[in-house]
Amino acid sequence: MHKLVVLYSTPADPDHFRDYYVTNHLPLVTNMPGLLAWRYSFEVAATEGEAPYFAVFEADFADAAAMAASRASPQGQRVAADVANYATGGAVVIHYPVQDATG
Repeated sequence: MHKLVVLYSTPADPDHFRDYYVTNHLPLVTNMPGLLAWRYSFEVAATEGEAPYFAVFEADFADAAAMAASRASPQGQRVAADVANYATGGAVVIHYPVQDATG
């Protein structure tokens, strides 16, 4: 499993961000090939002090190659190009292989 995470800083207009993200951006995301699961939250909190991010998005792919192919696809390119329409505070994109473990 490979995870893609997007961390969004506080935008200039939080209401526009929320509305545009749910109404326009997420429908584009759901069309990305190879996407196994996704989730997001606008309720980002820090254990101490203020949270450094406004929103978070997570996507699961089978592996790094599947994620890279999805991001390079026409659908993935549309998703990337759309970020400027709502994320005025900027976004940090990270990805990593997930190591499963049991306790």
